[in-house]
Amino acid sequence: MQIVFLNTFEKPTEEQEIVSAQLSISESQGIWSVHWMEGEDESGSPHTWFEGTSWEEMIVAFRHGIARVMGEGYVPVIDGMLDDRRPSSGSFVTMLQCYGEHNHNPDLFQKLREWRRATASAEKRSAYLVATNRMLWMISTFIPKSEDELSQIPGWGSAKQAAYGADMLAIMEETERETVFPLQWVTEKLDTGIYTQWLYKQKEAKYKTQMDRQLVKKHILATVHEGGSLEQLGSELELSRRELMDRIEQLEQEGYDMDSLISRELHAVSEDEQILVWEALSQVGDKYLKPVLQQVYGTTEASQLDKPVDVLYERLRLIRLRFRRSLASKAV
Repeated sequence: MQIVFLNTFEKPTEEQEIVSAQLSISESQGIWSVHWMEGEDESGSPHTWFEGTSWEEMIVAFRHGIARVMGEGYVPVIDGMLDDRRPSSGSFVTMLQCYGEHNHNPDLFQKLREWRRATASAEKRSAYLVATNRMLWMISTFIPKSEDELSQIPGWGSAKQAAYGADMLAIMEETERETVFPLQWVTEKLDTGIYTQWLYKQKEAKYKTQMDRQLVKKHILATVHEGGSLEQLGSELELSRRELMDRIEQLEQEGYDMDSLISRELHAVSEDEQILVWEALSQVGDKYLKPVLQQVYGTTEASQLDKPVDVLYERLRLIRLRFRRSLASKAV
């Protein structure tokens, strides 16, 4: 086994002592491994963060682990393990987000969540599109009382102001506040240690998302290779068909061949129908599928279609994958 990277981390304790740990990347016969060893006793068992053949997956696991342990207080002896490691590398927006997350009014936050739930239900859209938790934390911390103050909340732009501004200000009228606008005072009042750990937690979450996507990617490729279906993948990964098609299209863009899956999914679609879709893609373009749907099936009214609209859109997306691959091969 060849060690290709080694670094020591240190963490001060409440007793003013220093706890050390070592992080290493090793390679043996094409197998990468990332190990974390706490303490000075090398005879102990290291924690394995990753073991496998993929360099890309190894790096993501490596960065995720670093973000986690640095969030726990470990500092590398050799600096530069993660970009933007110091709190000074953050931004005013992230400072507001961190302060809001740690200082929000729980009762007001709950009231805002209830408003968001009712609004999302009335508009038939996802709650996070109305407002994210992060935005509601900031609003319930800083309690804006005017349109100008609302506009100082990161993410609250003109569209949200037009749609929800009056509702939001009405909710704010019922709550007193002790802070003031503008919010530049946050840079002085925000605890540096809390902010540092918060930044690491954001990185940890980011790399965890990347790790999860890598696992989903491996699962999709393995299932496609074994002859699986979209229905099987959706059930195993707990993804909607639309989300799953997004992943399939992304894999196609990355150069993976999804044609065996496409053939299986389009097996029940007549050749004549596929030709009509192909001709429509050639005539109206492949960027937007609604014009293709209208040209092939004559209407977008669900009640007048033989198949549900989402099923037809899935067919169009599958045929579009082949269409785009054909265009790309001609361009070479």
